[in-house]
Amino acid sequence: MHNSEKFLVRLPEANCRNVVFFIVYSVGVLLCGNNLLLAQGIGEYLGDEDVLYAETKQVNQFFRRFNGEEDIEGKRYYNGDKDYRNPKLRQKYLENLFDNQTREISATEKQAFIKTVNNSSSPTYLNFHGGQWFAEVKAQFNYQGRRQEATLFLRLQEEKVGSKWIFAKAYFPPFAKLFDSDTTGGMPFLHPMSHELDFMNLRRVFQDNKEKLDQFLARGYQPDYLSILLYEIKNSNLRFETVNNVKFHFFQVDGWYFQLAKFNRPGYNRGWLIADLSEATPQEKELLTKYIFYEDE
Repeated sequence: MHNSEKFLVRLPEANCRNVVFFIVYSVGVLLCGNNLLLAQGIGEYLGDEDVLYAETKQVNQFFRRFNGEEDIEGKRYYNGDKDYRNPKLRQKYLENLFDNQTREISATEKQAFIKTVNNSSSPTYLNFHGGQWFAEVKAQFNYQGRRQEATLFLRLQEEKVGSKWIFAKAYFPPFAKLFDSDTTGGMPFLHPMSHELDFMNLRRVFQDNKEKLDQFLARGYQPDYLSILLYEIKNSNLRFETVNNVKFHFFQVDGWYFQLAKFNRPGYNRGWLIADLSEATPQEKELLTKYIFYEDE
């Protein structure tokens, strides 16, 4: 006899009826719940605006929604379809592709951006293979017995067949400290007449001033942290553990920069959303790129 049947046998008749009622009631609730979900689905199909807040689960889906290349149910539109890149559809999607909970983006700035990209005479669409966007990945490594976070920057590289993500730059705090000399007590330098000594005074540079070697580099020199990181990995001094966070930086829209980040939280305003937005001239974009790459320090 099944355990549940034994349980019912031991109950008095009245209690048994209560248990049976509870089981029937629970099944009814489940069925009603399914019907409610079905009704919601129908409501979404009929154009319930709540669906526009649904989670943007993939970066590729963000591209399609930004461009107006799918309907509210996620069905793809292709060039030639009557609603492909429809301005009205784009307007609804664009308004809900922002992080609307942290309030870091003003309503005025948001509407100005939407007006720019959804301009009826010269709209702007994101191009997955168009360059001017890259990924920033926070990755955890084990370095010298300690967990350390490195920042990896990746971009798409087009190949003869398809494309692939490649490492473009990296930043790692322990490496940065190697190029952060203490300049107190005077700055060492190579005398301008060192060539007359056949640069034999390099001995003093590499032996007596090895902690301040970056003082002998050109003004504005930027160390190649990616090369050092790869060297240390190849020599088994640096071991990858996991990815902590991913976000994307977009410079494709003329006059604007925005950042794409993923939000895991309750509600409809979740998934891949625009987390940062600012107007930017070409010169400002260049400065912003250096800032993102830690090249302004």
